[in-house]
Amino acid sequence: MTKGRALVIGSEGNIGTPLCKRLRAEGWDVLSCDIRPGFRPDFLQIDINQPADLMTAVRWKPDVVFALASVVSRVTCEQASSLSVATNLGGLNNMLLAAREAGAKFVYFSTSEVYGPDDEYMDEVTTKPNPNNRYGLTKLLGESLVEYEVKYSGLKAVTLRPFMMYDEDEDFGDHRSAMIRFAWRLARGEPIEVHADSARGWIHSSDAVKAIELSAGLDDYAIINIGHPDIRPMAEIAEGIRSRLNADPALVTVRPLPPQMTGVKRPALDRMHNLLNFKPSIDIEEGLDRVCNEVKRRLAL
Repeated sequence: MTKGRALVIGSEGNIGTPLCKRLRAEGWDVLSCDIRPGFRPDFLQIDINQPADLMTAVRWKPDVVFALASVVSRVTCEQASSLSVATNLGGLNNMLLAAREAGAKFVYFSTSEVYGPDDEYMDEVTTKPNPNNRYGLTKLLGESLVEYEVKYSGLKAVTLRPFMMYDEDEDFGDHRSAMIRFAWRLARGEPIEVHADSARGWIHSSDAVKAIELSAGLDDYAIINIGHPDIRPMAEIAEGIRSRLNADPALVTVRPLPPQMTGVKRPALDRMHNLLNFKPSIDIEEGLDRVCNEVKRRLAL
């Protein structure tokens, strides 16, 4: 007997991939969907901006929809502003209507970017989000769309605000988040820039996907931060990567924090602990070991 039918929209990304793997291992029947092509029986290629693309998924009658598909990153959403608004709001609306039609629970992937730079402690209840970039703004407006459906159509849903997820198996490149980008560049003898006065807590994807799966079991709507409590300066993270890769210290340059970027992200994690009964198991030192070892392995192939 399976736990249920899980529709993962955005299945081919760096979170969707380990999430699908986790769900299948835990006994879910999974249908993967993504705008990227894929050729396998349990996969649909869809564009969430095209409502008709979602019809086959609706007919599959999922019990839970994990909505990961969106235009992501602060830089991308400023450059492709119209696409970001159309996808992160219009595309989300299409996914919400599909979930409502299927009678499925909806797990919405928001972002920590909904919090602004003046929010010293980022609490889901007491902090009033005030994003300073278009990515965070579209995701915050998306949260309102989800809450609208919860209130007026009876949709069962939960909103997750992830903080700095990473995985040693994710794609390398300059489009990635700092942890992977630092390791990828330093291992190739290329320079990196570290933002002064920035600090983050990093949660490994194997931990994150456990929390994401657990969120599907909540009965009542809630907004939940997903992250790691160990907040480290990014200069310390960079040095940890540099030393593990034995890279030249001259490759690391410290620059001022750029506009529309939050310096320190310090999430409240009480809801993650209490509502999901979950705490991360992988600490940052193990995570850095995993990332650096995998970078070295791949570059040696």
